[in-house]
Amino acid sequence: MKHLSGPTGILVVNLGTPDAPSRGAVRRYLKQFLLDPRVIDIPAVPRHLLVRGLIAPFRAGSSSKLYKQVWTDEGSPIKIYAENLVEGLQEHFEEGIHVELAMRYQNPSIQAALDKFQKMAVSKIIVLPLFPQYASASTGSVHEEVMRIVSSWFNVPDIRFINSYPLYEPMIKLYADNARKYDVSSFDHIFFSFHGLPESQLRKGDVHDHCLKKEYSCCNTLTKHNQFCYRAQCVATAHAIAAELDLKEEDYTICFQSRLGTDPWIQPYTTDVLEERAEKGDKRILAFSPAFVADCLETTIEISVEYQEEFEEMGGEKMQLVESLNDDPRWISALVDLLVEYDPTLKTKQLQVV
Repeated sequence: MKHLSGPTGILVVNLGTPDAPSRGAVRRYLKQFLLDPRVIDIPAVPRHLLVRGLIAPFRAGSSSKLYKQVWTDEGSPIKIYAENLVEGLQEHFEEGIHVELAMRYQNPSIQAALDKFQKMAVSKIIVLPLFPQYASASTGSVHEEVMRIVSSWFNVPDIRFINSYPLYEPMIKLYADNARKYDVSSFDHIFFSFHGLPESQLRKGDVHDHCLKKEYSCCNTLTKHNQFCYRAQCVATAHAIAAELDLKEEDYTICFQSRLGTDPWIQPYTTDVLEERAEKGDKRILAFSPAFVADCLETTIEISVEYQEEFEEMGGEKMQLVESLNDDPRWISALVDLLVEYDPTLKTKQLQVV
């Protein structure tokens, strides 16, 4: 007997953005983001005191100024890229497959997207977080939120989670292609600067009791034992892009940015490496940020503006950002292939990608 099935829902999720660059909107965003126990993983009472009493009130103003620098007439760039991406994905799929955008924090919310799927009576939901490397604070939080919402449904459809794709070959090739626009050989050194995490979060994800026992040696190779290690996945992504560009080991450094607080975060810190390279006499740095598939504050401001200013003060000249994948049609096509790889029953149209 043939099983009757309804539509399929594809939920594409990025981290989020304030609804506006105003101080109030940024404060709301920061509170929702930083109150997530997977982001600041300390007990609830001190977390609320820290976020509500210190971080959100004091950072809202400065963050608002940064958001105003990247905001466009259409809105937040990360949201615009995501909307274009979802529209492009939808065009590739046959009737009966519905692609919805959600942000883990703020809007459009995961709740709103899942409500649409519930009303459609979907038989299956595929969750695609736009985070190539798994971290509890990003992918893990998305998965938890989806499960929290769907657990209240009387009829729960088939749900499939795409966990991570740090070595996805089309993604690696696209990052390399973006770098080739800048004549890679003309730079003194290459940075692979990933978003940072507290070291404590690496240890909490370690079930084999070997994390950071010998500094970061356990992160150098991605294995079945550290398959969910964020740092190991970042290292694997960087090495893969470097191999695609025929870089030698001495040509590049893997580092981590966006540190918050005083506890140790994943090292080396991008600012420290920048200082080291300036002391060596480097004048031109080419920087990738492959934890972000869409350009945002951490790329367009932190790297292109703040690190550029620091580098100039150190005697350097140029800190060139390699653009992320954003809404590139080739990236959209690559994600279609990734989704079909996870679920071969998905039916696609024959579209020409230029």
